[in-house]
Amino acid sequence: MTALVCPRHEVVPADLPEIDITRPGAPALCIASTQPDVVIHAAAFTAVDECERQPDVAFRVNGEGTRNVALACREAGLPMLYISTDYVFDGEKSTPYVEDDEPNPLGIYGRSKLEGEKHVRELLEAYWIVRTSWLFGPCGKNFVRTILERARAGTALRVVDDQIGAPTYTVHLAAALEEIILGGEYGIYHATNQGFCSWFEFARTIVREAGMDESLVAPIPTSASDRPAPRPRNSRLADTHLRQQGLSLLPPWQEGLRCYLLREGGV
Repeated sequence: MTALVCPRHEVVPADLPEIDITRPGAPALCIASTQPDVVIHAAAFTAVDECERQPDVAFRVNGEGTRNVALACREAGLPMLYISTDYVFDGEKSTPYVEDDEPNPLGIYGRSKLEGEKHVRELLEAYWIVRTSWLFGPCGKNFVRTILERARAGTALRVVDDQIGAPTYTVHLAAALEEIILGGEYGIYHATNQGFCSWFEFARTIVREAGMDESLVAPIPTSASDRPAPRPRNSRLADTHLRQQGLSLLPPWQEGLRCYLLREGGV
C-alpha cells in the first residue's frame, strides 16, 4: 500500500486486489499491517441497476463485507466511519429526511447498504454512519463527466425531472468526514452539499457551466427512463446533526460543480 501524506493526516488507502472485504479476516489483516487510528469504510457495490441483477453480490459486499470490516474494528478497538446513502429511504416524504427517520429502502442497493448500517450499529459503539447522495468527484465515472461527454458529442440528453436530491462533491464531503471524525459525537449524520435540484436541473446546469447549449437537455419522467432499479423521488437529506454539533456545513452544490469543473479543466 502507498501512504498518501496529507497536510494533517497520513491516509493509507486499501482496495482490491490488496484487500477483499468479503473475505472474513481480510480487513483484520489490513488493519494489523497498517495500524490506523480510525477506519473509513467507503468500499461498496454502488452500481444501482446491477444490484438488482446481482443481489447476492450486493448483499455480500455491502452487507457481509461491512460486517467483516466492523468486526475487525471491534477486535482492534478502533472507531469506524461508514459511508451510507440516501437510498436507505423510500423517497415518499415531502420534506428532507432527518437522521432519525425510519429507513425503508426501495431496491437491493438501498437494502444492502441498510444491512451494512445495521451491522455497524450492532457490532460497534464507536462509529459514525454518514449518509450522502449524488456523488461526483475527481476519481472514476460520475454523472457530471457522463453528461459532459455526451453533450460534447452532440448527443441529445433525456434526463429525469421527478427525482430530487443534493449533488455532492466528494472533495467537500471529504472535508466534512475529517471534521466529523475529529469533533463529531458518534452516531448517524447526513452530509450533502447545500440545496437541491432534479437530475434534469443538475444536467442542465452542468452543460451551461461548461459553456454549451443547455437546450441539449430535455426532461423526462422516471417512468420513461427504462431503468431496472427503483429510485427514491425525494433524496433530500437534512444535515440536522452537523448543525446541532456546530460542525461545518458543505457549500452549495453549484459551488461544488464549479470547483469540479475548474479542477478537471472542464473535463
